[in-house]
Amino acid sequence: METTLMAKKQKTKALTTITGSEAVMDALVHEGVTVVFGYPGGAIMPVYDALYDYVDRIQHILVRHEQGAIHAAQGYARVSGKTGVVFATSGPGATNLVTGLADAMIDSTPVVCITGQVFAHLLGSDAFQETDIINITTPVTKWNYQITDATEIPQVLAKAFYIARSGRPGPVLIDITKNAQLQTFEYAGYVPCRHIRSYRPKPVIREEYIEQAAELINMAEKPFVIFGQGVILGKAENEFARFIEKLGAPVAWTIMGMGAIPTHHPLAVGMLGMHGNYAPNVLTNECDVLIAVGMRFDDRVTGRLDKYARQAKVIHLDIDPAEIDKNVKTTVPVWGDCKETLPLLTRRISKRSFPEWLNRFHELKQKEMEKCIQPELYPRHGEITMGEVIRALNEITRGEAVIVTDVGQHQMVACRYAAMRHTRSNITSGGLGTMGFGLPAAIGAYYGNPQRTIIAVLGDGGIQMTIQELGTIMQYRPNVKILLLNNNFLGMVRQWQELFHGHRYSFVDIQSPDFVQVAAGYDIPAASVSEREKLYEALQRMITAPGAYLLEIKVGKENNVFPMVPQGRGVAECVLSKEEL
Repeated sequence: METTLMAKKQKTKALTTITGSEAVMDALVHEGVTVVFGYPGGAIMPVYDALYDYVDRIQHILVRHEQGAIHAAQGYARVSGKTGVVFATSGPGATNLVTGLADAMIDSTPVVCITGQVFAHLLGSDAFQETDIINITTPVTKWNYQITDATEIPQVLAKAFYIARSGRPGPVLIDITKNAQLQTFEYAGYVPCRHIRSYRPKPVIREEYIEQAAELINMAEKPFVIFGQGVILGKAENEFARFIEKLGAPVAWTIMGMGAIPTHHPLAVGMLGMHGNYAPNVLTNECDVLIAVGMRFDDRVTGRLDKYARQAKVIHLDIDPAEIDKNVKTTVPVWGDCKETLPLLTRRISKRSFPEWLNRFHELKQKEMEKCIQPELYPRHGEITMGEVIRALNEITRGEAVIVTDVGQHQMVACRYAAMRHTRSNITSGGLGTMGFGLPAAIGAYYGNPQRTIIAVLGDGGIQMTIQELGTIMQYRPNVKILLLNNNFLGMVRQWQELFHGHRYSFVDIQSPDFVQVAAGYDIPAASVSEREKLYEALQRMITAPGAYLLEIKVGKENNVFPMVPQGRGVAECVLSKEEL
C-alpha cells in the first residue's frame, strides 16, 4: 500500500522533456487558441517547426505582410471577444508589427504577439535581422518581455495572455531568442495565470461614488448618456441596456462603442464626434448631467475642452483610473468594470422618462435630415454618394452584418449610417486612424465569427496600403465581402484641403489600378458599378455570392462629409455645410 502511494506521487511529479518551441504550442492550446496569424522567418523557425505538429488544433493563416497579421488578429479579437495571436520573425518582421501594436494599444484590443529573436549570445552585436524590439515597442504595448531561457516560456506566456485580456485589454509582445526556442528543459505542465501581485486589472469599486452618482442622476432634468467601447469590452451590453431603459435618457455612442445597443434603439440619438450626428454634439453643451460609460473623452469627441460641457455635472464610469480626469474633469468618478458598476447604479436610480428633452434631439435631427442626411442617403441626381451605398446595404443586410471599415470619408459615412442589431458589429481603427486596417481586419473578423456576414467597407487609398492581403483571401477563401468606395481621391485629406486650405489639392489625387482586374489576378470575383440604377442589384449579388467578392462602386469625387466639428472649435459649433464654416 505504501509503495503504491509513493508510485502515485512520483507519477504526479514526473516531468517531460520538451523544447521551448513545444512549450509555446502547449501554452497556446491551454489558452484556447485555435487560430494564429503570422509570417515565418529565420529567427522564429523553431516555433513554426513545432507548429507543424499542431495543425489539427491550431490553424495558421499565412498573411502577406506582418502588418496584415496584427490587423487580422485585431479583427479576430474584436469580433470574437478572444485574444488574437500573431507570429513574426525578428528584425523587419517584428518592426512591421509596430503600427498594429499602436493601433491595438489605443483601441484596447487584446493581442499577443510572439516574435523570434537572434541567439542570446548575439544580442547587442547588430547580428543579421537583430532589432531591439523590446525598447521599440515599450510605448505601444501593455506589456512586453524578452525570453532568453526556455524555462521561462510557460510562466511568461501565461502572464502575457492574462495581461492582454484582463482589465483594460491591450497588446502584449513576447520576444523569444532562438536558443530558447531550441533549448530542451524539464516541463511540469502549463499553469494559466490568474493573479499578478503587482498588477490590479480592476480597481476597487467605491460604494460612496455609486451613491453620489445615483443622487446626481435622480436630480437631473436633462441627463445625457454617452458610451464607448468599454461597454463591449466589459461584456456589459445587457447591464447597459437595463441602465438606460430605467433612466429613459437620450444615449449616444463613440465610434468605438457603436453596436453595444442596436442603432435603432428608441433612446439612441446617434454618434458623437467630429463627423458624428448634429444633435448629440450640440446638445452635449445643454445637458445638466453627462454620464460617460467606458469612453475616454478623445479629442475627436470633445472638440475644444474649454468649450466642452462646461454646464454639466460629469459622471465617468471607467475601468482605467488613468482615463478619469485625464481630459474632462469629473464631478463623480466611478472606477471599476462597468459590468459590475452599472447594476449597482441601476438599482439606485429612479425609473424616469424625459420626453421634452428627447424631443430636442429629434428636432435637431430633423435639421440634420434636411441639410445632410436626405441629400446623402436619397440623392436625386449626380454621382452615387457613399451614404446611399450604406443605405442600400442596410436594406439588404437588415443590420445583421459585421461592418469592418478602413479610415477616411467612407469610415465616417459607414459609421454614421450603418444599421447594427448586434454587438461586436463595428470594427474600425478609432484612436490611431490606421489606413490599411480594413482589409486584413476583415479577414480576421471572419475567423472570429465565420457564421456572420463580414463586409469590408474600404476606400481606394486605404485598400492599396494592404492590398496584398487579397493573396491571403485567395489562399484560404474566407467569406469576406469587399465594398470599395472609390472616389479617386484621398478623400478626407482632400475635404480638409478644400475647406481649410483654399482648394489647394496637394498630392491627394490618387491614381489606382483596375481593381476588378486586380481581384481577378487573385481569383476573387469582382464587379464595378458607377450607375445608380445598378447599385442595389450589384450589392445583392455581392452579398449572395458564395465566398469572397469585391465590388467597386465609383462615387462622387468631391463629396464632403457633414456634419463636422471643425478643428479648434467646440462641439456646439458643429456645422452642417461648408457655407457655415
